[in-house]
Amino acid sequence: MRKKRIVWIALALLAFGACKKPAAAPRETIGLVKSIVEDTTGLRSLAASAGWMGADGSIALLGDPEEVVLLSRRFQEVDARDNVDGRHKPDSLPDFAGEHFEALLDVYNAPYSHFVGSSLDSLREVAVRGALHAWDTVSYRSPSDPRGLLKKESAKILILTSSLQAEFGLFDVDTLQQLVGGKCRVLSPVEILLDSVFSRSGQNVAVWASDPVRETEVWNLAFGRKHAADATLSVYTPEEAVDVRTRLRDLLRQHQVTGLPLDALIVDSYQVNIGPLQSELALIRLCGTEEDAAFDAMLSKDFRFLQPSDALIEHTYDILREENLFAHRVARPQVKYYESAESESGEIVLVEAAASYVKKAYVCE
Repeated sequence: MRKKRIVWIALALLAFGACKKPAAAPRETIGLVKSIVEDTTGLRSLAASAGWMGADGSIALLGDPEEVVLLSRRFQEVDARDNVDGRHKPDSLPDFAGEHFEALLDVYNAPYSHFVGSSLDSLREVAVRGALHAWDTVSYRSPSDPRGLLKKESAKILILTSSLQAEFGLFDVDTLQQLVGGKCRVLSPVEILLDSVFSRSGQNVAVWASDPVRETEVWNLAFGRKHAADATLSVYTPEEAVDVRTRLRDLLRQHQVTGLPLDALIVDSYQVNIGPLQSELALIRLCGTEEDAAFDAMLSKDFRFLQPSDALIEHTYDILREENLFAHRVARPQVKYYESAESESGEIVLVEAAASYVKKAYVCE
């Protein structure tokens, strides 16, 4: 009798557990996430399946078309690691050989600066819908032809290229996966760059950012969550100039007023070429002028520049290696391009785009 009673209690507890509602989000999420969690028409199952394909999934890049194209090209070309043991040593093979990338060009919503001011919740919704597109296995031939369905891969890693979109949308995308059981890794350039600075004992950090990013305090919000002891962060928008060297000097003058030393400068842009900045830094180190000498005294011995593309590539490679997610295909990295567009029914869909068209439309040689 005692054994039967124990069995009945165990069954009751199991039944209770099966009826439990999903765990509540750590803070309030947007209505779209709540509706997906309660959904029975397919969106919930789509989010729940995210990341379960493992190594067979794609690496999706979502954001402003120019940023996504530039980053996808870097992923295709980079050779900074040994493909056998992962050492930081080129081996004449692409680091992401065999990987499939899906470049999701958010033409419909970008640039995300349009959301600054009064509609940041809408930007959070855009991030969630973009994630659903990354996890979906369907795209379209044309926004006007709902029957022209094409096959696409579901993402095992999703990169939100925009610091604006990542800061205001990452929480909701992660919350959705937490509530429905998705496993896709979602990466934010802001989080990764700050982690990179602090992992090397950087204490005083400056950020080169656009006006909308600075005004919305994207970097300050992320920095506040890091709780780095005795660290400081300053965000600047250099004056417009034809030469990035001139813009760098303007930024250093702005920082000089604070009286703080500087360990790192994060350039929150995929378009700015770091090469000329490195050359200007070498010139400053020569202390040929009084201003150069003052800048040199302000910059730490190990001062360095950081940029989203390098940090995201490094972090993505580490995830693939540490979590055994490499595809192990004998092929060069492949990229497929998609544009977001409005269908005749008012739905935002992904339309497959040819590489030749994308290059002509979004790449400035």
